[in-house]
Amino acid sequence: MRFKKLRDQVLVITGASSGIGLTTAEMAVARGARVVMAARSGPELARAADRLNRERGRECALAVAIDVSDPNAAERIAERAQDAFGGIDTWINNAGVSVYGRIVDVPLADMRRVFETNFWGTVNGCRVALGVLRERGGVIINVGSVVSDFAVPLQGIYSASKHAVKGFTDALRMEVEAAGWPIAVTLVKPGPIDTPYTEHARNYMEHEAKHQPPVYSPEEVAHAILRCAERPVRDVVVGGGSRMMTAIATMAPRLADLYMERTAFAAQQRSDRPANDDDSLFEPSRESRRRGNYPGRVMRRSTYTRAVLSDVGRAAPLVAIGALIAASVAARK
Repeated sequence: MRFKKLRDQVLVITGASSGIGLTTAEMAVARGARVVMAARSGPELARAADRLNRERGRECALAVAIDVSDPNAAERIAERAQDAFGGIDTWINNAGVSVYGRIVDVPLADMRRVFETNFWGTVNGCRVALGVLRERGGVIINVGSVVSDFAVPLQGIYSASKHAVKGFTDALRMEVEAAGWPIAVTLVKPGPIDTPYTEHARNYMEHEAKHQPPVYSPEEVAHAILRCAERPVRDVVVGGGSRMMTAIATMAPRLADLYMERTAFAAQQRSDRPANDDDSLFEPSRESRRRGNYPGRVMRRSTYTRAVLSDVGRAAPLVAIGALIAASVAARK
């Protein structure tokens, strides 16, 4: 399948009022794309879209205030995109919420809310995107997380929701390919990213939440998303440190468990600050920021992710398969 250049695309981005979503929208319009920005934060979202339109000197951004957990929200996004820009080329399911705390301390209502947004919001978006893209072709990009490959204590329900997103995305991809539809399905799995994620998450810990390093910039995730909008891959991890952790969890899961048990409880809390009580689990935040308040070093680029998304990196799996076949043939001879 051949996909459009970014400058010729219309992108839907959910969770676009802050963090990864806002960064992706800004970078997309800077490269000539038009974006439909969806989120719960109506006024903040509208201001962000107006700013992008003023900066670019054209109508390139549209704000749609919706809650992705609403089963009908995705339909409204598609209708607004059609009316404003004539269609959709790439649909990015990025909206997400989270909770920090031991599983025994997190109320069931909070757990259900995480799944309603992270999992069912993705499902709702994908179902509408399939209907829109089935004839014209395009890309569906689901923003998951590296915690779909290994779980993190104190983020148990968030980890579970991202495991569900990964399973759904993998099954969807196979069904789309088997049906012969001209749609690529990509899963982008960021590691810890310096966005307001930790501030927006509900917190049942003693201290304010923080990321466990290494931490990467939201621009690196946005780069991966937009690269996949033009040249999709099956899935990609954002962050070499996170990719290393997934490898350890796959090859030595018990070792990964022990490492997390000994490091993650302290590493995910700021001992100098009490837990904040201002979260966006049920109500939208009233701010529009790309960056968070991570106190340590933030990695601006991931050499690993850039390599995987390069032309050489894309060819590596084919080279490996070819070498395996050649070795098998040689062994038989």
